[in-house]
Amino acid sequence: MEHKIIVFTDGGARGNPGPAAYGVFICDEKGKELAAIGKAIGISTNNIAEYAGVEGAFNWLLDNPNYSSKIYFYLDSLLVCNQLKGIYKIKNPTLMKMRQGIAIAERKLRDKNIEITYQHIPRAQNKKADALVNKALDE
Repeated sequence: MEHKIIVFTDGGARGNPGPAAYGVFICDEKGKELAAIGKAIGISTNNIAEYAGVEGAFNWLLDNPNYSSKIYFYLDSLLVCNQLKGIYKIKNPTLMKMRQGIAIAERKLRDKNIEITYQHIPRAQNKKADALVNKALDE
């Protein structure tokens, strides 16, 4: 039986650049919460915060090995989603470096025959991750 992990990530900066945070909500295919992470990352940009969310999700996935065969990432940033898919080029050196770290994490999971996909979703479908961003920024 196929086991799926669903990952919602978001990032935001108030001011861009400004105080920034990311949110990660991870659940199984039945919607059971596995992790809810919100973390402030200091002064940064929206795009760096979005990438930090994906990094935070991979850190959790690698620290909490499970027996999933597929991991579905859902992001409301079209830019970051398409950069992760390789559709858009990454020009910012900081984002390039973050993408390289994500690629290493992807390889570790793919070496265990885990399929990883990235999907863009409307902001309205990413409320849990967005709420974690705002909670981290408010604290």
